[in-house]
Amino acid sequence: MTTDHTKPPQIDTGRAHPARVYDWLLGGKDNYPVDEAVGETLPPEARDAARQNRAFMNRAVAHLAAQGVDQFLDIGTGIPTEPNLHQIVQRTVPAARVVYADNDPIVLRHAEALLVSSPEGATDYIQADVREPEEIVRHAREILDFDRPIALSLIALMHFIPDDQNAHGIVRGLVETLPSGSHLVLSHAAIDIFPELAEQVIAQYAKGGIRLGFRTRAEVARFFDGLELVPPGLVTATEWSGAGQEPPQPEESGIYAGVARIP
Repeated sequence: MTTDHTKPPQIDTGRAHPARVYDWLLGGKDNYPVDEAVGETLPPEARDAARQNRAFMNRAVAHLAAQGVDQFLDIGTGIPTEPNLHQIVQRTVPAARVVYADNDPIVLRHAEALLVSSPEGATDYIQADVREPEEIVRHAREILDFDRPIALSLIALMHFIPDDQNAHGIVRGLVETLPSGSHLVLSHAAIDIFPELAEQVIAQYAKGGIRLGFRTRAEVARFFDGLELVPPGLVTATEWSGAGQEPPQPEESGIYAGVARIP
C-alpha cells in the first residue's frame, strides 16, 4: 500500500471530526474527548444509524462482489472497523482492488497498519477530501482500471457536505469519471423521516464545529440522477438487501440507502 504523503499529517485533537465521532458511535476506541463530547450529546438513535450504515455497506458491496465487481473506490472510509470493505469483497473476489480515501489523518495512521490486501488483490489509501475529487481520481487511477467497472462507495458521507459546497455536483463529477457498468453505493441521513430527531443531531454536531446537510428523499434521489437503481431502489438502510441476500431484521431507520448502475 502506498500514499502520496512523505510526512505524517498532524491530527487535530482539539476539534471533533466526523470519522472519529462515527468511530465512537460504533463503540470504537480511536477517538478523542472532543469527539466523545459530540457523541455523548446525540440521541441513542445515532448509534443505531451508525450500525445500520455499516450493515448496509456490508450487504451492498457483498452483493456487487457476487455480481463480479472487482474494483472499489471508497471515499469517506472512516477508521477501519472489521470487516472492512476489502475484506468483504475479497472473500468472494480475492483479486479485487480497493482504493480508500478519507480526510482525517487518524484514518491514515490506522489504514497503513490495517488495510492489508489478500495476496491476489490490492488495497491503497489516500488522505484526501471528497471536495477534492480530482485528487482522489488521479490517485485511484494508479490502482484501478478506469476502463472497467468500478463501484464508488459513499457511505454516510455526503450529508457532511452542505448544499453550498456543491454536494450533488461532486457526486455527479465522480460518477462521470466511471465507465459504463460501474455502480454508485450511497447512504445518506434523512431530514424528512424523523424531522425533530434529525434537527437535534444537526444542532449537536454544529456545536462541535461540524456542519451537516441532511436531505429529503427527493434530494437524496438526485444523487442517482441518470443511473439505474438496483432493486429494491432507494429505501431506508434497513430495507435494502441485494438479490439472494437474507433481508435484515425489520427496524426503523433515518438513513436512505441505494445502489445504482451507471448505464
